[in-house]
Amino acid sequence: MLLMMAEVLRLSTVADALPGNAFWQFLGWNQSHVPWTGGSLHDMIQPSFSFLVGVALPFSIASRTAKGATFNSLLKHTLVRSLILVLLGIFLRSLHSTQTNFTFEDTLTQIGLGYPFLFLLGFATRRTQVVTVLLILAGYWLAFVLYPLPATGFDTTLVGVPADWPHNMQGLAAHWNKNTNLAAAFDQWFLNLFPREKPFAYNRGGYVTLSFIPTLGTMALGLFAGRALKSTDTPQERIRFFLITGACLLAAAALLHFTGICPIVKRIWTPSWTLFSGGLCFFFLTFFYWLTDVAGRQKYILPLVVIGMNSIAAYVIADGFGGFISNSLSIHLGQNFDQVLGSAYAPLVRGIPVLAMEWLILYWMYRKKIFIKV
Repeated sequence: MLLMMAEVLRLSTVADALPGNAFWQFLGWNQSHVPWTGGSLHDMIQPSFSFLVGVALPFSIASRTAKGATFNSLLKHTLVRSLILVLLGIFLRSLHSTQTNFTFEDTLTQIGLGYPFLFLLGFATRRTQVVTVLLILAGYWLAFVLYPLPATGFDTTLVGVPADWPHNMQGLAAHWNKNTNLAAAFDQWFLNLFPREKPFAYNRGGYVTLSFIPTLGTMALGLFAGRALKSTDTPQERIRFFLITGACLLAAAALLHFTGICPIVKRIWTPSWTLFSGGLCFFFLTFFYWLTDVAGRQKYILPLVVIGMNSIAAYVIADGFGGFISNSLSIHLGQNFDQVLGSAYAPLVRGIPVLAMEWLILYWMYRKKIFIKV
């Protein structure tokens, strides 16, 4: 959530203005989505959020069950929660549209679409969960492989991809090229079932609705981690499990990617991306678990706790209020207040107070114990 909120700093814009500065190039790259294959730190925002949904599920089920909730009542709550997440995602994507923008690749809608299935997995045995995840990823991979490639000479500009785009892949990996894959074809049918300003032809970023299927795999990996955290294992055993699992997932992802069997592509959430991002999530979880529960350094991460305790509020504030805060700063500090360090650093000078004010709103909510939950 902090990485998402920090988009207001526009580090990539600063990097573009300082092309010879390796420090800003590094920061700018890691605050940008990669064009297609691979991944940056910024690409880890959505999988981390999805992973933590799975981590929290065992605790949520146990808490509600202890209060007397039945399976049917839990299922009803899950379906309502999923619907709210989907509708909230559509609402946020429609803020600057002239009519409802029915799109389902947003983080909230993706989680909402997969959450009912994750809930059902939460009651399954570990073996069933593992087998289900493997079947999801293998089935999704096979579906892409079986979908025919575009005919020779197909004009990719019709789907928003320049003919000389350097990120197009060859061979088996071509089944996961931008906007000429199975999931893109599905959206060309599915999204046009809804009222639109104009017929849907392609997503400029290559994002797709069907990504919620392998995203379910990411949430299920979080479910494994949540069960480990809730178990009677010692901290050392949990850390060992997290590290070994993370390393195995990364190794499997690298093998699939570099052999060309399945490239790592976040924008369409390839199975290898599920493995790759899941492995990194296990490493992230290891660090923060050690820092807070083992080393007892909770005070060092209070700024993150403030955001994490109100993740939905943070998402909405960052997505819907950043522009309002920025415009307000211009009104009260002057239209050119961000030029104090020169034009190259203007996005950073403007973004820092916006980010600070967004955090202060969340801190006020934290102090007042106001937590928005779905």
